[in-house]
Amino acid sequence: MPDPTYGGPSEWDAETYDAVSDPQFQWGVEVLGRVELRGDEDALDAGCGSGRVSERLLERLPEGSLLAVDGSQAMIEKARERLGDRASYLLADLTELEVDERYDLVFSTATFHWVLDHERLFERLHSALRPGGRLVAQCGGEGNVAQHAAAIQEVASRPEFAPHFDEAPAALWNFAGPGETEARLRAAGFADARCWLEPKPVTPDDPLKFTMTATMVPQLASLPEELRLPFAEAVLAASPQPLTLDYIRLNIEARRAGS
Repeated sequence: MPDPTYGGPSEWDAETYDAVSDPQFQWGVEVLGRVELRGDEDALDAGCGSGRVSERLLERLPEGSLLAVDGSQAMIEKARERLGDRASYLLADLTELEVDERYDLVFSTATFHWVLDHERLFERLHSALRPGGRLVAQCGGEGNVAQHAAAIQEVASRPEFAPHFDEAPAALWNFAGPGETEARLRAAGFADARCWLEPKPVTPDDPLKFTMTATMVPQLASLPEELRLPFAEAVLAASPQPLTLDYIRLNIEARRAGS
């Protein structure tokens, strides 16, 4: 049975993701640019991936520390390869996050839309913060890659693919809106919750490699190996050309009450 709190795969192709994830990297750097830091904070990167944005975060913490957390062993290994002993590492599902220390900052990009239970996610992140600590994050939001998701849904309903899906493929993402996210943050104990959407369309240079690595990963993981490439090719054939992915990012800022 799939994990009811997580829509993504248990493992990722970390090498290929590292090579094709320039849009996600650039968005992460933009989000990081909004974070005011002294340089001595203890930070937790919730969904560090291959460590590209984590590296930029570390550059701004010369006297601080970073715990890089991800649910994929391959991603953790890639992040460790990049960051070495400048960071600590934890392989964990964010909805089951348990840490001994408390942090000044929880930072995350391109991750929360893979988590189906945002109530539980925000509860665990709140518990990881010190009083006054901040959550700064960005993920796919309401309306994200809507045309692409529709093409995936249509192809997944075809007779050769449908038996391999226990649930609707689009349900493997959680693209939440600002209002509901602010409410969930407040319910988890956060103060000063502020969320907003931002369009970020992307036309990938290599649509097949990009979508197989960055967007269709959970759907492909549900299929046997011999059907993965045909499925991806069928989704692209069912999409407008040239492929432009209508990314919409949900920005999240909140603070744990206290000081």
